[in-house]
Amino acid sequence: MTHRIETIEVNGSPMEVFIFEPQQQGPHPGIMQCMHIPVGHTGIENDKFTLKSAQRYANDGYVVAVPFVFHWWPKSAEIEIKREEFRDDWTILDLSAAYELLSGLDNVDAERIGIVGHCWGGRVCWVGAGSNPLYKACAVFYGGRVKLVLGEGNPPAIDLTANITCPVIGFFGNEDENPSPEDVDDYSIALNKAGVEHTFYCYDGAGHAFQSFNSEERYCHSASEDAWEKVLAFFEEKLK
Repeated sequence: MTHRIETIEVNGSPMEVFIFEPQQQGPHPGIMQCMHIPVGHTGIENDKFTLKSAQRYANDGYVVAVPFVFHWWPKSAEIEIKREEFRDDWTILDLSAAYELLSGLDNVDAERIGIVGHCWGGRVCWVGAGSNPLYKACAVFYGGRVKLVLGEGNPPAIDLTANITCPVIGFFGNEDENPSPEDVDDYSIALNKAGVEHTFYCYDGAGHAFQSFNSEERYCHSASEDAWEKVLAFFEEKLK
Protein backbone atom coordinates (compact mmCIF):
# COMPACT_ATOMS: atom_id res chain seq x y z
CA MET A 1 0.00 0.00 0.00
CA THR A 2 1.53 3.30 -1.08
CA HIS A 3 0.32 6.79 -0.35
CA ARG A 4 1.63 10.19 0.53
CA ILE A 5 0.39 12.86 2.92
CA GLU A 6 -0.22 16.49 2.05
CA THR A 7 -0.94 19.01 4.80
CA ILE A 8 -3.13 22.02 4.06
CA GLU A 9 -4.45 24.81 6.28
CA VAL A 10 -8.16 25.19 6.95
CA ASN A 11 -8.91 28.35 8.90
CA GLY A 12 -5.50 28.12 10.51
CA SER A 13 -5.81 24.44 11.44
CA PRO A 14 -3.46 21.98 9.67
CA MET A 15 -5.37 19.16 7.97
CA GLU A 16 -3.70 16.02 6.66
CA VAL A 17 -4.90 14.69 3.31
CA PHE A 18 -3.85 11.16 2.38
CA ILE A 19 -3.30 10.80 -1.38
CA PHE A 20 -3.46 7.43 -3.16
CA GLU A 21 -2.48 7.27 -6.83
CA PRO A 22 -2.53 4.69 -9.64
CA GLN A 23 0.82 3.51 -10.93
CA GLN A 24 -0.11 4.37 -14.51
CA GLN A 25 0.46 7.81 -15.96
CA GLY A 26 -2.52 10.19 -15.80
CA PRO A 27 -4.50 12.26 -15.98
CA HIS A 28 -6.90 10.14 -13.93
CA PRO A 29 -10.36 10.74 -12.54
CA GLY A 30 -10.39 11.61 -8.85
CA ILE A 31 -12.32 10.41 -5.82
CA MET A 32 -12.82 12.27 -2.56
CA GLN A 33 -13.14 9.59 0.10
CA CYS A 34 -14.84 10.68 3.32
CA MET A 35 -13.63 8.75 6.34
CA HIS A 36 -15.75 7.15 9.02
CA ILE A 37 -15.33 8.01 12.69
CA PRO A 38 -14.46 4.74 14.52
CA VAL A 39 -10.68 4.35 14.89
CA GLY A 40 -10.10 6.85 12.08
CA HIS A 41 -10.79 9.81 14.36
CA THR A 42 -7.42 9.06 16.02
CA GLY A 43 -5.67 9.38 12.65
CA ILE A 44 -6.19 7.98 9.17
CA GLU A 45 -2.97 6.03 9.60
CA ASN A 46 -4.75 3.89 12.22
CA ASP A 47 -7.80 3.16 10.07
CA LYS A 48 -7.19 -0.05 8.13
CA PHE A 49 -10.60 0.04 6.49
CA THR A 50 -10.19 3.53 5.03
CA LEU A 51 -6.62 2.86 3.93
CA LYS A 52 -7.51 -0.38 2.18
CA SER A 53 -10.63 1.08 0.55
CA ALA A 54 -8.72 4.08 -0.80
CA GLN A 55 -6.04 1.78 -2.20
CA ARG A 56 -8.69 -0.33 -3.90
CA TYR A 57 -10.02 2.74 -5.72
CA ALA A 58 -6.48 3.75 -6.67
CA ASN A 59 -5.84 0.27 -8.04
CA ASP A 60 -8.92 0.77 -10.21
CA GLY A 61 -7.46 3.92 -11.76
CA TYR A 62 -8.48 6.81 -9.51
CA VAL A 63 -6.47 9.38 -7.61
CA VAL A 64 -7.99 9.31 -4.13
CA ALA A 65 -7.88 12.06 -1.51
CA VAL A 66 -8.85 11.28 2.10
CA PRO A 67 -9.04 14.45 4.21
CA PHE A 68 -8.68 14.09 7.98
CA VAL A 69 -11.84 15.97 8.92
CA PHE A 70 -11.22 15.48 12.64
CA HIS A 71 -8.19 17.79 12.65
CA TRP A 72 -10.16 20.33 14.69
CA TRP A 73 -9.58 18.17 17.79
CA PRO A 74 -6.49 16.49 19.21
CA LYS A 75 -6.16 12.96 17.85
CA SER A 76 -6.23 11.72 21.43
CA ALA A 77 -9.61 13.37 22.20
CA GLU A 78 -12.49 11.03 22.98
CA ILE A 79 -14.73 9.99 20.10
CA GLU A 80 -17.83 11.22 21.98
CA ILE A 81 -16.44 14.76 22.06
CA LYS A 82 -15.92 14.74 18.31
CA ARG A 83 -19.41 13.40 17.68
CA GLU A 84 -20.99 16.05 19.88
CA GLU A 85 -18.95 18.98 18.56
CA PHE A 86 -18.85 18.03 14.87
CA ARG A 87 -20.04 20.85 12.62
CA ASP A 88 -21.14 20.67 9.00
CA ASP A 89 -19.90 24.18 8.26
CA TRP A 90 -16.40 23.10 9.30
CA THR A 91 -16.78 19.99 7.16
CA ILE A 92 -17.70 22.05 4.11
CA LEU A 93 -14.51 24.08 4.62
CA ASP A 94 -12.49 20.85 4.91
CA LEU A 95 -13.97 19.31 1.78
CA SER A 96 -13.59 22.53 -0.19
CA ALA A 97 -9.90 22.75 0.68
CA ALA A 98 -9.35 19.05 -0.09
CA TYR A 99 -11.22 19.40 -3.40
CA GLU A 100 -8.98 22.30 -4.39
CA LEU A 101 -5.95 20.15 -3.61
CA LEU A 102 -7.23 17.08 -5.46
CA SER A 103 -8.47 18.94 -8.52
CA GLY A 104 -5.17 20.82 -8.79
CA LEU A 105 -2.95 17.73 -8.91
CA ASP A 106 -1.11 17.30 -12.22
CA ASN A 107 -2.32 13.73 -12.65
CA VAL A 108 -6.00 14.49 -11.99
CA ASP A 109 -8.66 15.42 -14.52
CA ALA A 110 -10.58 18.08 -12.58
CA GLU A 111 -13.67 17.50 -14.72
CA ARG A 112 -14.02 13.92 -13.45
CA ILE A 113 -14.15 13.89 -9.65
CA GLY A 114 -16.57 11.90 -7.50
CA ILE A 115 -17.15 11.60 -3.77
CA VAL A 116 -17.72 8.54 -1.58
CA GLY A 117 -18.08 7.83 2.12
CA HIS A 118 -18.92 5.10 4.60
CA CYS A 119 -20.85 5.43 7.87
CA TRP A 120 -20.05 8.91 9.26
CA GLY A 121 -18.34 9.52 5.94
CA GLY A 122 -21.55 8.61 4.15
CA ARG A 123 -23.18 11.59 5.80
CA VAL A 124 -20.12 13.73 5.12
CA CYS A 125 -20.22 12.92 1.40
CA TRP A 126 -23.92 13.86 1.32
CA VAL A 127 -22.90 17.25 2.75
CA GLY A 128 -20.07 17.42 0.21
CA ALA A 129 -22.29 16.70 -2.79
CA GLY A 130 -24.85 19.18 -1.46
CA SER A 131 -22.31 21.97 -1.10
CA ASN A 132 -20.15 21.51 -4.21
CA PRO A 133 -21.82 21.31 -7.64
CA LEU A 134 -18.58 20.20 -9.32
CA TYR A 135 -18.77 16.55 -8.22
CA LYS A 136 -19.79 14.23 -11.04
CA ALA A 137 -20.85 11.25 -8.90
CA CYS A 138 -21.65 10.51 -5.25
CA ALA A 139 -21.67 7.12 -3.48
CA VAL A 140 -23.17 6.86 0.00
CA PHE A 141 -22.54 3.78 2.14
CA TYR A 142 -24.94 3.47 5.10
CA GLY A 143 -24.69 7.15 6.03
CA GLY A 144 -26.73 7.88 9.15
CA ARG A 145 -27.80 11.16 10.79
CA VAL A 146 -28.48 12.76 7.41
CA LYS A 147 -31.75 14.16 8.79
CA LEU A 148 -30.02 15.67 11.84
CA VAL A 149 -28.39 19.05 12.45
CA LEU A 150 -24.69 18.90 13.28
CA GLY A 151 -23.54 22.26 14.56
CA GLU A 152 -25.81 25.03 15.79
CA GLY A 153 -26.98 27.26 12.95
CA ASN A 154 -26.52 24.60 10.27
CA PRO A 155 -29.39 22.97 8.38
CA PRO A 156 -29.84 19.20 8.55
CA ALA A 157 -27.78 17.56 5.83
CA ILE A 158 -30.89 16.33 4.05
CA ASP A 159 -31.84 19.97 3.40
CA LEU A 160 -28.80 20.22 1.12
CA THR A 161 -30.25 17.59 -1.20
CA ALA A 162 -31.77 20.25 -3.46
CA ASN A 163 -28.22 21.42 -4.25
CA ILE A 164 -26.94 18.01 -5.39
CA THR A 165 -26.19 18.10 -9.12
CA CYS A 166 -24.66 14.65 -9.68
CA PRO A 167 -26.02 11.10 -9.74
CA VAL A 168 -26.11 9.31 -6.38
CA ILE A 169 -25.74 5.63 -5.58
CA GLY A 170 -26.48 4.31 -2.09
CA PHE A 171 -25.82 1.07 -0.22
CA PHE A 172 -27.67 0.17 2.97
CA GLY A 173 -28.32 -2.80 5.24
CA ASN A 174 -31.91 -3.66 5.97
CA GLU A 175 -30.92 -4.65 9.51
CA ASP A 176 -29.35 -1.24 10.15
CA GLU A 177 -30.91 1.10 12.71
CA ASN A 178 -28.91 4.21 11.75
CA PRO A 179 -29.86 4.73 9.01
CA SER A 180 -33.00 2.66 9.38
CA PRO A 181 -34.93 1.48 6.31
CA GLU A 182 -37.37 4.30 7.07
CA ASP A 183 -34.50 6.81 6.99
CA VAL A 184 -33.38 5.40 3.65
CA ASP A 185 -36.90 5.87 2.29
CA ASP A 186 -36.76 9.51 3.41
CA TYR A 187 -33.40 9.95 1.66
CA SER A 188 -34.92 8.63 -1.56
CA ILE A 189 -37.95 10.90 -1.21
CA ALA A 190 -35.67 13.93 -0.80
CA LEU A 191 -33.64 12.96 -3.86
CA ASN A 192 -36.78 12.39 -5.91
CA LYS A 193 -38.14 15.77 -4.84
CA ALA A 194 -34.87 17.40 -5.93
CA GLY A 195 -34.89 15.55 -9.25
CA VAL A 196 -31.58 13.83 -8.48
CA GLU A 197 -30.81 10.65 -10.41
CA HIS A 198 -30.21 7.94 -7.83
CA THR A 199 -30.19 4.20 -7.24
CA PHE A 200 -30.26 2.57 -3.81
CA TYR A 201 -29.32 -1.02 -2.98
CA CYS A 202 -30.61 -2.43 0.31
CA TYR A 203 -29.33 -5.78 1.53
CA ASP A 204 -31.28 -8.29 3.60
CA GLY A 205 -29.22 -9.82 6.39
CA ALA A 206 -26.80 -6.89 6.45
CA GLY A 207 -26.57 -4.30 9.19
CA HIS A 208 -24.53 -1.18 9.68
CA ALA A 209 -20.96 -1.09 8.34
CA PHE A 210 -21.42 -4.33 6.43
CA GLN A 211 -18.25 -3.63 4.43
CA SER A 212 -16.06 -3.43 7.55
CA PHE A 213 -13.86 -6.46 6.93
CA ASN A 214 -12.06 -5.81 10.21
CA SER A 215 -15.25 -6.38 12.24
CA GLU A 216 -16.38 -9.99 12.36
CA GLU A 217 -19.67 -8.90 13.93
CA ARG A 218 -20.57 -6.39 11.21
CA TYR A 219 -18.97 -7.72 8.04
CA CYS A 220 -21.31 -9.29 5.48
CA HIS A 221 -19.20 -10.72 2.68
CA SER A 222 -21.92 -11.16 0.06
CA ALA A 223 -23.33 -7.65 0.51
CA SER A 224 -19.86 -6.12 0.66
CA GLU A 225 -18.63 -7.70 -2.55
CA ASP A 226 -21.84 -6.94 -4.41
CA ALA A 227 -21.61 -3.30 -3.30
CA TRP A 228 -17.96 -3.10 -4.37
CA GLU A 229 -18.84 -4.43 -7.82
CA LYS A 230 -21.69 -1.95 -8.18
CA VAL A 231 -19.85 1.13 -6.89
CA LEU A 232 -16.85 0.50 -9.14
CA ALA A 233 -19.19 0.09 -12.12
CA PHE A 234 -20.95 3.32 -11.12
CA PHE A 235 -17.74 5.32 -10.98
CA GLU A 236 -16.58 3.67 -14.22
CA GLU A 237 -19.73 4.90 -15.94
CA LYS A 238 -19.82 8.40 -14.44
CA LEU A 239 -16.12 9.30 -14.20
CA LYS A 240 -14.25 7.42 -16.92
